[in-house]
Amino acid sequence: MQHLTPLFPVVTTAAAALLGLLSAFLMVRVILNRVRFKVQTGDGGHADLAQAIRAHGNLTENAPMALLLLALAEAGGAHSGIVAGLAGALVLARLASAWGLSRSLGLTTGRQAGAGLTILVTVLASLLAASRLFG
Repeated sequence: MQHLTPLFPVVTTAAAALLGLLSAFLMVRVILNRVRFKVQTGDGGHADLAQAIRAHGNLTENAPMALLLLALAEAGGAHSGIVAGLAGALVLARLASAWGLSRSLGLTTGRQAGAGLTILVTVLASLLAASRLFG
């Protein structure tokens, strides 16, 4: 096992900041829909609220693991260009997914592309982090 020198994951932090802003935006959409429909919990049977909830929930379910793996790989000394490419792809994937889920709870191009690209980034970030650990 190789000795890892901790580095601050600058690239991943930038991606996390962008995704944090997206999360806040999606959270505000949920709140505004809750006020609009006077619903405290659940979706109250309102499709707009259900879509807003799923768009925010999907982001919070899928982005953290990919970000964590990218940060570990970056802190472990992975090439910043590779990390930046994966981080950019993750932000793009989560934007596409949020857009798709905001339009429909059914299959949309944005939702499918976002899910597929997020899975790809998570797998590649996993392999990258493991390669940094095991050399």
